[in-house]
Amino acid sequence: MLVFSLGGFGIGTTEFVSMGLLNMIAKDFAVTEDTAGHIISGYALGVVIGAPVLAALTGKIPRRRLLLFLMAAFSLGNGLTMLAHNYPTLLLARFIAGFPHGAYFSVAGLSAASMAPKGERGRALAFVGMGLSVSLVFGVPLAQGLGQALGWKAAYGVVTLIGIITVVSLWFLMPHMTEMKPTNPHTELGALGKPQVWLTVLMGTVGFGGMFAVYTYISWTMTERAGLPAELMPLVLTMYGIGSVVGNWLGGRLADRDLEKGILLAFSLIAVALVGFYITSTHPILGSINFGFIGLCGSALIPSLQIRLMEVAGKAQTLAAALNQSALNLANAGGAALGGAVIAAGYSYSAPALAGAGLAILAMIMWVPAYLLRRQDILKNSR
Repeated sequence: MLVFSLGGFGIGTTEFVSMGLLNMIAKDFAVTEDTAGHIISGYALGVVIGAPVLAALTGKIPRRRLLLFLMAAFSLGNGLTMLAHNYPTLLLARFIAGFPHGAYFSVAGLSAASMAPKGERGRALAFVGMGLSVSLVFGVPLAQGLGQALGWKAAYGVVTLIGIITVVSLWFLMPHMTEMKPTNPHTELGALGKPQVWLTVLMGTVGFGGMFAVYTYISWTMTERAGLPAELMPLVLTMYGIGSVVGNWLGGRLADRDLEKGILLAFSLIAVALVGFYITSTHPILGSINFGFIGLCGSALIPSLQIRLMEVAGKAQTLAAALNQSALNLANAGGAALGGAVIAAGYSYSAPALAGAGLAILAMIMWVPAYLLRRQDILKNSR
């Protein structure tokens, strides 16, 4: 499972380092702040489209072979990002880099869950996601530091190298997973006919969006609003990463202990963290600490959402796990757009945090019918 985490480390680095490099990219291509933010949306769009498409159409491909293909495509997309010579090419490269993202976590998560003892699926999934969390502590700050020192393209060069190392590691270390039964598109797409699948995806998309409304513009918030020197931004991202690691560990245990209440608790904490960030974002130290708390709360949500999708999707396990990534990246795209719209309307860089808190509260409201309907379904099936 350590190899699965290595792939997650590379994916987390490329997804989040872009947000810290937006000001450099905007300057290099002579575009506005909100236009530069479109590369975040382009990557997220690749995930949203790629996750369900690849999950539905690749069910008969052996898991090991599929993971090798996905990481090779990921490396290609990041290599093209590094070589992009104009803004449209950069957008296309980010879309390509994002396309295998969701399917990778889906297949790696299912592989890890199949290896885990009964009652510990949440912890197994959290371990796969730990690579992404650890990337926020080490990968993103390191890549951002290199980007600031050598130019933003150097950051994507590091990510490309991580992708290549992951491909080699998977080739030599991953078993062939012969016990995982292949599926077909009809089985996988059957999940789309289940209301609980859509409710879970919608909750994740709405509730997680506020975090990206803040994270996308964090470099401007901390430097222009809080007065933090730009060279200290990697430390701010490290705070988020530390929070994410803790939240990922906590989220796996919440999922195994009480799945539904764990989701509600995570949404509640996200709302509190975002309001707290709005209040503290004018102070460099308090704002950075609160940003770390946002990372903790968001990461605590992910394992529970993924297991809920897997439980309500029936036999369509691959698509269910992929849809979790689609939900999170719809939140990524929507949150970035929401934050940009709030800022473009003339509000401060702190204001997207309040809009995001509103989204988390809306997700809590949506949780109520989703929980009641599922409990009703469980009671019917038990009779």
